Amino acid sequence: MRVSVITDDAALPSAASRRPAAPAATTTVAAVHTALPSHRYAQDELTEHIGDLCLAPGADRSLLRRLHASTGVRARHLALPIERYAGLGDFGRSNDAWITAALDLGEQAVAGALRQAGLEPSDVDLLVCNSVTGLATPSLDARLAGRLGMRPDVRRLPVFGLGCVAGAAGLARLHDYLCGHPYDTAVLLTVELCSLTLQRRDDSRANLVAGALFGDGAAALVARGRAVAERRGDGPVVIATRSHLYPATEHLMGWDIGADGFRVVIDAGIPRVVREHLGRPLRAFLADHGLTTDDIRTWVCHPGGPKVLSAVTEALGLPEEALDATRRSLAAVGNMSSASVLHVLQGHSGPRRPEPGTWGLLMAMGPGFCSEFVLLRW
Repeated sequence: MRVSVITDDAALPSAASRRPAAPAATTTVAAVHTALPSHRYAQDELTEHIGDLCLAPGADRSLLRRLHASTGVRARHLALPIERYAGLGDFGRSNDAWITAALDLGEQAVAGALRQAGLEPSDVDLLVCNSVTGLATPSLDARLAGRLGMRPDVRRLPVFGLGCVAGAAGLARLHDYLCGHPYDTAVLLTVELCSLTLQRRDDSRANLVAGALFGDGAAALVARGRAVAERRGDGPVVIATRSHLYPATEHLMGWDIGADGFRVVIDAGIPRVVREHLGRPLRAFLADHGLTTDDIRTWVCHPGGPKVLSAVTEALGLPEEALDATRRSLAAVGNMSSASVLHVLQGHSGPRRPEPGTWGLLMAMGPGFCSEFVLLRW
């Protein structure tokens, strides 16, 4: 296990403390909609199939079975029927499958979110599209704009490389944009087909962990500027955001990209870094708004896995039930990378909507190593 020494952030002034206070600007989350592939499998059903893909014939499967049993995942959705994965062959075929499935799921997610918000595709002024599990040029957003019926002058921003943090970072960047464009409507689309990155005949621990934890799906979020927002739905208001990079931790998470495509990097030291270093920047962010962790009633946390969630709970001194919504999402669909935190946010609607006026904190972590915080109010 390799964990670098990290500079103590406590001595560093925050960006907010170095700048004069700006006028308050808010963004309303008008809708969140998740789209899942139709191919759904129970976790124990996937275990042996993934063993067939990743392990040599006759290899011991005890570690694989322990990993699958320990993730807290009960079921996952896959982009393709499980029987098709063995025949994908090379990266090109996997990426072609990614483009086809990503476009279908992305269209479902965005159309569903706009319908939920009572808007038309022509109302969208900015479309941000994130994925880290495949590549396309023209990008997914360019291909989807016409399929969905968006205006030819819609602004587009394709994003690659943020990984699991992108759901939170994407919402934060939508907020940044809408603060300067208060009459606009912006959409964030995250599409992650993690199963198509699984490496065949690779029995490394990182590949086996990914095969036990990650699922496929897409999620779209509609956000509106303060001049046009209507507080008629379940969604919260974004009050502020904060990004944080942890020095000398680039090796902890990401891809090694080669002829076989994306080979996952997941360092065993991630929970330790979270446990020791998440608390300081998050508490500083809350303090800049006169808040503490005790003021946050709703925690919308990316489901990095059981060990990461335990580390988050310990680092912030949270009661175990604070992350129940995250654990429910993990059990139902697995870790869908950037789409997961939006799936968790969607779970805080309808009967589970927080009490109006209460504070929430949406957060995720990802390659960099980094974290993103979004302060919400219902």
